[in-house]
Amino acid sequence: MLPFALPTTTIQTLTTSIPADQKNLAFGYTNALLDLMAQQSHPILHFWDMQPTVILGLKDKRLPDLAAAVRQVQGHGYDWVLRNSGGLAVVADPGILNVSLFSPLTTPPISVDNAYEQMMALVRAAWPELTIAHFEVTHSYCPGDYDLSVNGQKIAGISQRRSPHALVTMLYLGVNGDQAARGSLIRDFYQAGLAQQPNQWGFPDVDPATMTTTSQLLGQDLSLADARQRFLNACQDAGLTVTHQELAARLTQPDFTERLDHATAQMRRRQPRLTTE
Repeated sequence: MLPFALPTTTIQTLTTSIPADQKNLAFGYTNALLDLMAQQSHPILHFWDMQPTVILGLKDKRLPDLAAAVRQVQGHGYDWVLRNSGGLAVVADPGILNVSLFSPLTTPPISVDNAYEQMMALVRAAWPELTIAHFEVTHSYCPGDYDLSVNGQKIAGISQRRSPHALVTMLYLGVNGDQAARGSLIRDFYQAGLAQQPNQWGFPDVDPATMTTTSQLLGQDLSLADARQRFLNACQDAGLTVTHQELAARLTQPDFTERLDHATAQMRRRQPRLTTE
Protein backbone atom coordinates (compact mmCIF):
# COMPACT_ATOMS: atom_id res chain seq x y z
CA MET A 1 0.00 0.00 0.00
CA LEU A 2 1.32 3.44 -0.91
CA PRO A 3 1.85 6.07 1.81
CA PHE A 4 -1.50 7.27 3.16
CA ALA A 5 -3.17 4.85 0.68
CA LEU A 6 -2.87 7.34 -2.21
CA PRO A 7 -3.13 6.07 -5.80
CA THR A 8 0.26 7.56 -6.81
CA THR A 9 3.53 8.51 -5.10
CA THR A 10 3.27 12.15 -6.25
CA ILE A 11 1.07 14.78 -4.61
CA GLN A 12 0.47 18.32 -5.87
CA THR A 13 -0.05 21.22 -3.47
CA LEU A 14 -1.92 24.51 -3.54
CA THR A 15 -2.20 27.25 -0.91
CA THR A 16 -5.01 29.82 -1.01
CA SER A 17 -5.96 32.66 1.32
CA ILE A 18 -9.59 33.53 0.68
CA PRO A 19 -10.17 37.33 0.61
CA ALA A 20 -12.83 38.69 2.93
CA ASP A 21 -14.94 39.95 0.02
CA GLN A 22 -14.79 36.60 -1.85
CA LYS A 23 -15.95 34.14 0.81
CA ASN A 24 -17.81 31.96 -1.73
CA LEU A 25 -14.48 31.32 -3.44
CA ALA A 26 -13.55 28.79 -0.73
CA PHE A 27 -16.16 26.30 -1.87
CA GLY A 28 -15.88 27.41 -5.46
CA TYR A 29 -12.37 25.97 -5.28
CA THR A 30 -13.67 22.75 -3.75
CA ASN A 31 -16.15 22.21 -6.58
CA ALA A 32 -13.76 23.29 -9.34
CA LEU A 33 -10.91 21.09 -8.07
CA LEU A 34 -13.25 18.12 -7.78
CA ASP A 35 -14.12 18.62 -11.44
CA LEU A 36 -10.45 19.02 -12.34
CA MET A 37 -9.61 15.60 -10.87
CA ALA A 38 -11.23 14.01 -13.91
CA GLN A 39 -8.15 15.21 -15.81
CA GLN A 40 -5.56 14.60 -13.08
CA SER A 41 -3.77 11.42 -12.02
CA HIS A 42 -2.06 12.87 -8.96
CA PRO A 43 -3.84 13.82 -5.72
CA ILE A 44 -3.99 17.47 -4.67
CA LEU A 45 -3.43 18.81 -1.17
CA HIS A 46 -5.14 22.20 -0.91
CA PHE A 47 -4.33 24.39 2.10
CA TRP A 48 -6.68 27.33 2.60
CA ASP A 49 -7.65 29.88 5.19
CA MET A 50 -10.24 32.64 5.51
CA GLN A 51 -10.85 35.88 7.29
CA PRO A 52 -13.14 35.51 10.37
CA THR A 53 -16.14 33.59 9.01
CA VAL A 54 -18.63 31.07 10.36
CA ILE A 55 -19.13 28.36 7.75
CA LEU A 56 -22.66 26.98 8.02
CA GLY A 57 -23.70 23.48 7.01
CA LEU A 58 -26.93 22.71 5.18
CA LYS A 59 -28.45 21.39 8.40
CA ASP A 60 -28.13 24.86 9.95
CA LYS A 61 -30.79 26.13 7.52
CA ARG A 62 -33.31 24.27 9.72
CA LEU A 63 -32.71 26.57 12.69
CA PRO A 64 -36.02 28.19 13.72
CA ASP A 65 -34.49 31.68 13.49
CA LEU A 66 -31.44 31.55 11.23
CA ALA A 67 -31.45 35.34 10.82
CA ALA A 68 -31.08 35.81 14.60
CA ALA A 69 -28.27 33.25 14.62
CA VAL A 70 -26.43 35.13 11.87
CA ARG A 71 -26.89 38.43 13.70
CA GLN A 72 -25.19 36.81 16.69
CA VAL A 73 -22.26 35.82 14.45
CA GLN A 74 -21.98 39.36 13.13
CA GLY A 75 -22.08 40.71 16.68
CA HIS A 76 -18.91 38.70 17.37
CA GLY A 77 -17.21 40.41 14.40
CA TYR A 78 -17.47 37.40 12.05
CA ASP A 79 -18.96 37.04 8.59
CA TRP A 80 -20.86 33.91 7.50
CA VAL A 81 -21.25 31.67 4.46
CA LEU A 82 -23.28 28.53 3.73
CA ARG A 83 -21.37 25.57 2.25
CA ASN A 84 -22.99 23.15 -0.17
CA SER A 85 -22.74 20.09 2.06
CA GLY A 86 -24.33 18.74 5.20
CA GLY A 87 -23.05 19.03 8.71
CA LEU A 88 -23.02 21.94 11.09
CA ALA A 89 -21.33 25.27 11.66
CA VAL A 90 -17.55 25.58 12.00
CA VAL A 91 -15.28 28.58 12.43
CA ALA A 92 -12.71 29.80 9.93
CA ASP A 93 -10.26 32.57 10.75
CA PRO A 94 -6.50 33.24 10.46
CA GLY A 95 -5.80 30.70 13.25
CA ILE A 96 -7.60 27.81 11.52
CA LEU A 97 -5.93 25.79 8.76
CA ASN A 98 -8.22 24.04 6.29
CA VAL A 99 -6.74 21.08 4.44
CA SER A 100 -8.54 19.45 1.51
CA LEU A 101 -7.15 16.23 0.05
CA PHE A 102 -8.44 15.58 -3.49
CA SER A 103 -7.89 12.20 -5.07
CA PRO A 104 -9.19 10.36 -8.13
CA LEU A 105 -11.47 7.48 -7.22
CA THR A 106 -9.84 4.10 -7.63
CA THR A 107 -11.48 0.84 -8.73
CA PRO A 108 -12.88 -0.30 -6.39
CA PRO A 109 -13.30 3.14 -4.77
CA ILE A 110 -11.83 3.78 -1.35
CA SER A 111 -14.45 3.35 1.37
CA VAL A 112 -15.82 6.27 3.38
CA ASP A 113 -14.13 5.05 6.57
CA ASN A 114 -10.81 4.42 4.83
CA ALA A 115 -10.86 7.95 3.39
CA TYR A 116 -11.29 9.32 6.91
CA GLU A 117 -8.50 7.05 8.14
CA GLN A 118 -6.28 8.34 5.34
CA MET A 119 -6.64 11.94 6.52
CA MET A 120 -6.22 10.93 10.16
CA ALA A 121 -2.97 9.14 9.29
CA LEU A 122 -1.71 12.30 7.61
CA VAL A 123 -2.56 14.43 10.65
CA ARG A 124 -0.87 11.99 13.03
CA ALA A 125 2.26 11.97 10.86
CA ALA A 126 2.30 15.78 10.79
CA TRP A 127 1.90 16.09 14.58
CA PRO A 128 3.90 13.14 16.00
CA GLU A 129 4.24 14.75 19.45
CA LEU A 130 0.47 14.50 19.96
CA THR A 131 -1.46 11.35 20.80
CA ILE A 132 -4.47 11.87 18.57
CA ALA A 133 -7.67 9.90 19.08
CA HIS A 134 -10.85 9.90 17.04
CA PHE A 135 -14.33 9.80 18.54
CA GLU A 136 -17.25 12.19 18.67
CA VAL A 137 -16.58 15.08 21.05
CA THR A 138 -20.24 15.59 21.86
CA HIS A 139 -20.18 19.20 23.07
CA SER A 140 -17.77 20.51 20.44
CA TYR A 141 -19.03 22.37 17.41
CA CYS A 142 -19.80 20.19 14.37
CA PRO A 143 -19.35 16.95 16.32
CA GLY A 144 -18.75 13.73 14.37
CA ASP A 145 -17.23 10.26 14.59
CA TYR A 146 -13.95 11.50 13.12
CA ASP A 147 -13.38 14.40 15.47
CA LEU A 148 -9.65 14.39 16.22
CA SER A 149 -8.80 15.04 19.85
CA VAL A 150 -5.95 15.07 22.34
CA ASN A 151 -6.70 14.26 25.97
CA GLY A 152 -10.40 14.54 25.16
CA GLN A 153 -10.17 18.03 23.65
CA LYS A 154 -10.99 18.38 19.97
CA ILE A 155 -8.41 19.95 17.67
CA ALA A 156 -9.89 19.07 14.27
CA GLY A 157 -12.88 17.75 12.35
CA ILE A 158 -13.08 15.85 9.07
CA SER A 159 -15.72 15.64 6.35
CA GLN A 160 -15.77 14.33 2.79
CA ARG A 161 -17.51 14.74 -0.54
CA ARG A 162 -17.53 12.57 -3.65
CA SER A 163 -18.21 13.08 -7.33
CA PRO A 164 -18.45 10.28 -9.92
CA HIS A 165 -14.69 10.44 -10.47
CA ALA A 166 -13.09 12.00 -7.41
CA LEU A 167 -13.08 12.34 -3.64
CA VAL A 168 -12.21 15.25 -1.37
CA THR A 169 -11.57 14.74 2.33
CA MET A 170 -11.67 18.05 4.20
CA LEU A 171 -10.05 18.87 7.53
CA TYR A 172 -10.20 21.96 9.70
CA LEU A 173 -7.45 22.21 12.29
CA GLY A 174 -7.21 24.64 15.19
CA VAL A 175 -3.60 25.89 15.00
CA ASN A 176 -3.59 29.04 17.13
CA GLY A 177 -5.86 31.74 18.54
CA ASP A 178 -8.60 31.77 21.15
CA GLN A 179 -10.40 28.46 20.67
CA ALA A 180 -12.62 29.06 23.70
CA ALA A 181 -13.89 32.26 22.05
CA ARG A 182 -14.62 30.32 18.86
CA GLY A 183 -16.61 27.82 20.90
CA SER A 184 -18.53 30.61 22.61
CA LEU A 185 -19.33 32.10 19.21
CA ILE A 186 -20.91 28.86 17.96
CA ARG A 187 -22.70 28.29 21.28
CA ASP A 188 -24.26 31.74 20.97
CA PHE A 189 -25.10 31.08 17.30
CA TYR A 190 -27.19 28.03 18.17
CA GLN A 191 -28.80 29.56 21.23
CA ALA A 192 -29.96 32.53 19.16
CA GLY A 193 -31.02 30.36 16.24
CA LEU A 194 -33.09 27.98 18.34
CA ALA A 195 -35.07 30.97 19.65
CA GLN A 196 -36.19 28.92 22.70
CA GLN A 197 -37.81 26.32 20.41
CA PRO A 198 -37.33 22.55 20.88
CA ASN A 199 -33.98 21.30 19.58
CA GLN A 200 -35.55 18.64 17.38
CA TRP A 201 -32.73 18.58 14.83
CA GLY A 202 -29.97 17.75 17.33
CA PHE A 203 -27.98 20.97 17.14
CA PRO A 204 -24.98 20.76 19.48
CA ASP A 205 -24.96 22.22 22.97
CA VAL A 206 -21.45 23.64 22.64
CA ASP A 207 -19.10 23.74 25.62
CA PRO A 208 -16.09 25.91 24.67
CA ALA A 209 -13.84 23.92 27.02
CA THR A 210 -14.12 20.81 24.81
CA MET A 211 -11.82 22.22 22.12
CA THR A 212 -8.24 23.47 21.91
CA THR A 213 -5.41 24.20 19.42
CA THR A 214 -2.10 22.58 18.55
CA SER A 215 -0.28 25.72 19.74
CA GLN A 216 -1.92 25.41 23.15
CA LEU A 217 -1.14 21.70 23.42
CA LEU A 218 2.51 22.08 22.41
CA GLY A 219 3.12 25.35 24.25
CA GLN A 220 4.40 26.92 21.04
CA ASP A 221 3.25 29.93 19.01
CA LEU A 222 2.66 28.02 15.78
CA SER A 223 1.67 29.82 12.58
CA LEU A 224 -0.39 28.46 9.69
CA ALA A 225 2.84 28.34 7.68
CA ASP A 226 4.36 26.13 10.38
CA ALA A 227 1.33 23.83 10.23
CA ARG A 228 1.42 23.62 6.43
CA GLN A 229 5.11 22.72 6.51
CA ARG A 230 4.40 19.90 8.96
CA PHE A 231 1.95 18.36 6.51
CA LEU A 232 4.41 18.73 3.63
CA ASN A 233 7.20 17.19 5.71
CA ALA A 234 4.92 14.27 6.62
CA CYS A 235 4.25 13.63 2.94
CA GLN A 236 7.93 13.77 2.05
CA ASP A 237 8.93 11.57 5.00
CA ALA A 238 6.42 8.98 3.77
CA GLY A 239 8.19 8.88 0.42
CA LEU A 240 5.82 11.08 -1.59
CA THR A 241 7.10 13.50 -4.21
CA VAL A 242 5.60 16.91 -3.37
CA THR A 243 5.25 19.37 -6.23
CA HIS A 244 3.23 22.44 -7.14
CA GLN A 245 4.53 23.88 -10.41
CA GLU A 246 2.45 21.72 -12.76
CA LEU A 247 -0.76 22.39 -10.85
CA ALA A 248 -0.02 26.12 -10.58
CA ALA A 249 0.32 26.30 -14.37
CA ARG A 250 -2.85 24.25 -14.85
CA LEU A 251 -4.88 26.60 -12.66
CA THR A 252 -4.03 29.60 -14.84
CA GLN A 253 -5.58 28.01 -17.92
CA PRO A 254 -8.88 29.53 -19.14
CA ASP A 255 -10.82 26.28 -18.76
CA PHE A 256 -10.04 26.14 -15.03
CA THR A 257 -10.54 29.84 -14.34
CA GLU A 258 -13.91 29.65 -16.09
CA ARG A 259 -14.81 26.54 -14.07
CA LEU A 260 -13.79 28.30 -10.85
CA ASP A 261 -15.78 31.43 -11.70
CA HIS A 262 -18.84 29.34 -12.50
CA ALA A 263 -18.58 27.27 -9.31
CA THR A 264 -18.12 30.40 -7.18
CA ALA A 265 -21.12 32.07 -8.80
CA GLN A 266 -23.19 28.97 -8.06
CA MET A 267 -22.19 29.15 -4.41
CA ARG A 268 -23.14 32.83 -4.32
CA ARG A 269 -26.61 32.07 -5.70
CA ARG A 270 -27.16 29.34 -3.10
CA GLN A 271 -26.70 31.68 -0.15
CA PRO A 272 -29.93 32.28 1.81
CA ARG A 273 -31.30 35.79 1.79
CA LEU A 274 -31.71 36.84 5.38
CA THR A 275 -32.74 40.04 7.10
CA THR A 276 -29.82 40.49 9.49
CA GLU A 277 -29.89 44.22 10.11
